[in-house]
Amino acid sequence: MTRRAPTLEDVAREAGVSRATVSRVVNGVRNVDPALRELVRRAIEQTGYAPNRAARSLVTRRAEAVALVVSGAGPDPAEHQAFAARVFADPFFGRVVAGVVDHLRPRSVHPVLMFAESAEDRQEILTCLRQGRADGALVVSTHADDPLPALLAERRLPAVLFARPARPVPLSCVDLDHRDGGRLAAEHLLARGCRRPATVAGPLDVGASRERLAGFRDALARHGRPDPPVEEGGFTFDSGVTAMTRLLAAHPEVDGVFAANDLMAQGACQVLREHGRRVPGDVAVVGFDDSGVAAACRPSLTTIRQPVERMAARMACLLDEHIRGERTEPACVVFDPELVVRDSA
Repeated sequence: MTRRAPTLEDVAREAGVSRATVSRVVNGVRNVDPALRELVRRAIEQTGYAPNRAARSLVTRRAEAVALVVSGAGPDPAEHQAFAARVFADPFFGRVVAGVVDHLRPRSVHPVLMFAESAEDRQEILTCLRQGRADGALVVSTHADDPLPALLAERRLPAVLFARPARPVPLSCVDLDHRDGGRLAAEHLLARGCRRPATVAGPLDVGASRERLAGFRDALARHGRPDPPVEEGGFTFDSGVTAMTRLLAAHPEVDGVFAANDLMAQGACQVLREHGRRVPGDVAVVGFDDSGVAAACRPSLTTIRQPVERMAARMACLLDEHIRGERTEPACVVFDPELVVRDSA
């Protein structure tokens, strides 16, 4: 005999509350006493109740899904494939997903991954939101001239950005004080006694890269070391290898390196080893992000922590507030970086 699926009434009986209270918890109504919410949550676990998503959507008028949009690259199919491969290989994006899912999962909301590399892609995202197939968009943009944020704002569609856009748009965002992160890196290298520091910068068409570089330069200038050698990388391991190779060729006296992310710092460490330079004995290396790469690198990386998971969860929380109408004005939440000292510097 087929076992009957648990119902709202079963949950209410298990929790000792009314059916209406269970319905309010399941549908995400906010003004429910936390103690009652916990009773209902436990009863759902005990009974194995699974909300009917179609019925719930009729009640809430929401899709219970949000678009997680990665915007970048271009219309060339080969470029699209390379861009997608870079996204999935980069630990940064995995941390964004983890933070978003941590916030959405308890609310039974699901992220839908979408790429926006072309005008057609951007139109598809706008259509998806207008038709209610997703309730809003969480946007991670990888280039300064991305038109998607402005398109979302013009159409008054719920969206939150990871990182402040290059041009102001009336959308909420989360970001890091990247300039202060660059300052922390410079001051740590100087405190270690580095006299000839250099940097492997990120792509300089990305605002975060420019801010990290500016913070690094400003701090060095205040200590009488203006204009440090700079090589631009692309936030990948291979670009770190290439940039560090160029730095050593042009400035063999370098004794400290700030790389604008951990992958490039890992590449820099490899080049230094291959050239017989000890890290940190001969050259101290500081990365940025505090991703899994930092602990796995040999030596383990001293780095500037960017709390990506917390930032992504806050991004999802802001979007939830906009979707529910609890927040009507854009907000920008800026997190502070933190120096994490390990073996490389």
